[in-house]
Amino acid sequence: MMQDKCKKCRRVGEKLFLKGERCFGPKCAIARKPYVPGPATKSGKTRRASTTEYGIKLREKQKIKFSYGLRTRQFDNYAQEAESKAGGGNVKAALYSFLESRLDNVVFRMGLADSRSVARQIVTHGHVMVDGRRVDIPSYRVSIGNKITVRPQSSVKAIFKDIDEKMKKYSAPVWLKLDKAKKEGEIIGMPAAASA
Repeated sequence: MMQDKCKKCRRVGEKLFLKGERCFGPKCAIARKPYVPGPATKSGKTRRASTTEYGIKLREKQKIKFSYGLRTRQFDNYAQEAESKAGGGNVKAALYSFLESRLDNVVFRMGLADSRSVARQIVTHGHVMVDGRRVDIPSYRVSIGNKITVRPQSSVKAIFKDIDEKMKKYSAPVWLKLDKAKKEGEIIGMPAAASA
């Protein structure tokens, strides 16, 4: 699984931070193998093919899908919804807002997880509450005024063992008001593409 995530970063040619802390260290696959995965050429490395306009668009789509852990159908549904909401306006901003509003992403943005995949696991295992109610759906969309907390029973779990130390150094995005002591976040604005 680790190799699969690292290959995704190598495939799109940049760090997507799918492995959390590992991506910042010398073990990062992009740092060690800054070329696409696949059969090697005579020089020992694979070549990144020159890309067409379609190829560039596909790579951008893959970056978003890989970063947020979405399947193609999920991404397409978000894109359609963003198009209809934007009504000829900024589709990219609407899409970004939808993706950032997912509960698994909010848990990641709160600093409770090193990566979105770990945040998804935290949510699906029922460790998170929204406005005092347990929610275990990663795609659940939060809105302004929602309070996201760790269930009191879950705060002693191994997955949250070193979280206090990590959160001391963490800085949340501007649309998220974070109480580090209570491990509680409140949505105070809608995510904008500029705050990525």
